[in-house]
Amino acid sequence: MKGIVCEEIGRFAYREDLPEPTLEAGHAVVRIRRIGICGTDLHAYRGNQPYFVYPRILGHELSATIEQIGENAEGLQAGDLVSIIPYLHCGTCRACRSGLTNCCRNMRVFGVHVDGGMRERVSIPVANLLRADKLNADQAAMLEPLAIGAHAVRRSSAGEGDTVLVIGAGPIGLGVMAMARFAGASVVAMDVNDERLAFAQEWASAEHAVNALQEPEQALDRLTDGDFFTHVIDSTGSLASMQAAFGYVGHGGTLTYVGLAKGTVTFDDPHFHAREMTVQGSRNATREDFARVLDAIGSGHLDVNGYISHRCAFEEMVGRFEDWLRPESKLIKAIVEMD
Repeated sequence: MKGIVCEEIGRFAYREDLPEPTLEAGHAVVRIRRIGICGTDLHAYRGNQPYFVYPRILGHELSATIEQIGENAEGLQAGDLVSIIPYLHCGTCRACRSGLTNCCRNMRVFGVHVDGGMRERVSIPVANLLRADKLNADQAAMLEPLAIGAHAVRRSSAGEGDTVLVIGAGPIGLGVMAMARFAGASVVAMDVNDERLAFAQEWASAEHAVNALQEPEQALDRLTDGDFFTHVIDSTGSLASMQAAFGYVGHGGTLTYVGLAKGTVTFDDPHFHAREMTVQGSRNATREDFARVLDAIGSGHLDVNGYISHRCAFEEMVGRFEDWLRPESKLIKAIVEMD
């Protein structure tokens, strides 16, 4: 079986001798159709991903076709197109028992903690498959990154009639913006890159764009008549941005961190208390969030074609990956085709 292995930092190996998966109880064997390239994959290749062990088969943004499956409660059958939910939760910890499978105490992420989908076929628990027969293979692979945005919006409680400040117009931030709009909220996008901001307005329908390098606090003050925002979602993964985000939250507002940074965020306590501010994290996504994105795509609200900026055949990926790392490539989302 062919596959691509990240053997060590900065080196992929294309292989044709990987072992075939076998069908286990409660699992399905699926044939991978599309692989989305995530920031996690880029960080792992560069050696910047915490707790990462090499060699590792990457790939957790996946669509697939079922090849082998037993009787199952979902009614899935061989031939069905599915999206893979890559969060392998234990089902027994307190978080899982409470339905918070996205932050399982014993979480293993497919393609991060265990070998993932950069290969022809994989075995995956049936509980981690979502039927996507109303989508195409590209769309089904994009459920995962967009579900992270859907989860952040749900955590923030933003909805109809609200205005949300979304900081960071990378792939995750763009998904946050699109899903906030799907929830009925208005969006103000903030980033340091004017091209990304223009794309946020075009693709995610952000009503306003603010450059974070050009006196953003004054611009946001003018936009809100000094009230600032009830909902602020930071998707940058930048400590400086995450700390500055405290200044953009209005009285009674909520700051949600979906971007992850290694380090410590500090804040001014009187400012925090005066606003009775809520600060919270948003991690991964649940099956409910995947279903929410499936609805958004199926209803025509989300144009996945516009989100995917780069693509290649599986055999070409090793040669393309370095190019995708360069800023001049203007990568938003790359997808690798297995067929």
